[in-house]
Amino acid sequence: MDHEATMRRLYELISAGDIDGFGDRLAEGFVDHDETPGFEPDKEGVKQALRMYRTAFPDLRMRAEDVLVSGDKAVARVRVTGTHQGEFAGMPATGRSADVRLIDVIRFGEDGLARERWGIFDALGLMQQLGAIPAPAPA
Repeated sequence: MDHEATMRRLYELISAGDIDGFGDRLAEGFVDHDETPGFEPDKEGVKQALRMYRTAFPDLRMRAEDVLVSGDKAVARVRVTGTHQGEFAGMPATGRSADVRLIDVIRFGEDGLARERWGIFDALGLMQQLGAIPAPAPA
């Protein structure tokens, strides 16, 4: 199995708005260990969260800048960009652009489907870029 290609394909599908195609690459019983608040940490919850992000940021793009594979796991350093054009976290659209990073670790099964995810997302940076939280003064 080419886990690097699969990781890159997952982000391509999200960027294209093909959330169902993305979901087809998640195994039944998938578990998100760092779930999005308000969404179940399973396959359907992840798809719902991604649809919420795509509604708030219709031009959402996720680009894997690095993918490292070890055994049945792959780690991706991802750049996420988009324009805030719909409600997000109770905040009306601001029209502001966002550019943040995330790190994903995905464990794959022998069938090539994603079984588990662990992730870190720069939520603070996102909220600062949207103006919901003041950015710190330059040093």
